[in-house]
Amino acid sequence: MQVAPAELEAILLGHPQILDAAVIPLEDEEAGEIPMAYVVRAEGSQLSEDQVIQFVASQVAPFKKVKKVSFINIIPKSAAGKILRKDLVAQSKQHVRSKL
Repeated sequence: MQVAPAELEAILLGHPQILDAAVIPLEDEEAGEIPMAYVVRAEGSQLSEDQVIQFVASQVAPFKKVKKVSFINIIPKSAAGKILRKDLVAQSKQHVRSKL
């Protein structure tokens, strides 16, 4: 099943402690790909990965749930304001390789 990143991003941006968010596909052995969120927390926020996952899960169908969350300082965007998902995908792959 396909999941539109923009749909999940809109839900994430509805959280009062989230300033910005981007959703990318993350490779998964079982499902092929799963949604992963990059989140910029509001200053002073202690928002956890579990809280973000539960916030999204309460508003979407089970197959659309965010499975992993990574907190970053800024979402990379083009000069036009478009999210540079390819940069985030590359970052997630590099992070996975560094764990091996």
